[in-house]
Amino acid sequence: MDELKVVAGSFAVFQFLFTVASPYVSLIISQGYQHLHPVKKTEWNSRLVSTVHALIVGTLCLYILWFDEAVNKDPVWGDPRLVKLNVAITCGYLLYDLLLLAMHWKTMGDGFFVCHHLAALYAYGYVLGRGVLPYFANFRLISELSTPFVNQRWFFDVLSYPRSGLQVVLNGAAMAVVFFVVRIAVMPTYYSRVWSTVGTPAFERLGPGPQVAWILSSVSLDVLNIIWMYRITRGCYRVLTGSKSTRTKKQTSDIENHKD
Repeated sequence: MDELKVVAGSFAVFQFLFTVASPYVSLIISQGYQHLHPVKKTEWNSRLVSTVHALIVGTLCLYILWFDEAVNKDPVWGDPRLVKLNVAITCGYLLYDLLLLAMHWKTMGDGFFVCHHLAALYAYGYVLGRGVLPYFANFRLISELSTPFVNQRWFFDVLSYPRSGLQVVLNGAAMAVVFFVVRIAVMPTYYSRVWSTVGTPAFERLGPGPQVAWILSSVSLDVLNIIWMYRITRGCYRVLTGSKSTRTKKQTSDIENHKD
């Protein structure tokens, strides 16, 4: 299948970016990179790759939402060609990231991220295999637009930028706003479209497999989004109020998630 070739190609490209391109580019754009501990360099490269993925997929997602009339008119059975391309790129990235997590589990592993990736791959498998639910699959990818801000927060932190600095505060505010807009505020629109689709002939044609995958993965991913939104909001509150309370490394990693 062509989609499998795209998945494999995406996986290979992201591996190349992680192992070759990111270390080379990072040395050019940031002097601080060369002084990082190897563990931090690994996560730096991972986050740079995730930013590239987010920009590619997020841009294509917006294009489909705005201009793909076939998908918007028939969200269950509309022409899935562009959506399949976008989903295949994401599946390649998710597989690359799962491999990275497995290889560096002691320093980067997190059960939330694994659950997120597996839920997404489970649902996207039906999109690639049967071409169903293109609108809803693509709509989920709008959440990637928050990832660059989350990653930039981590870059500032690892380079020891003061958290009260203007750049850090502005990025933190943008991160919270964009995260809320593309992951939380869109929920009523998404689920109203879901509700209007359930019970229709198009929905019944899906069969129980895609139906369960669609609903279960949507709810699971949004539970994670709500948890992450809470943590981001809590972090922003501490910065704005000047709280001196300490956080564990695990809590910081949760807020500065790059696997979403």
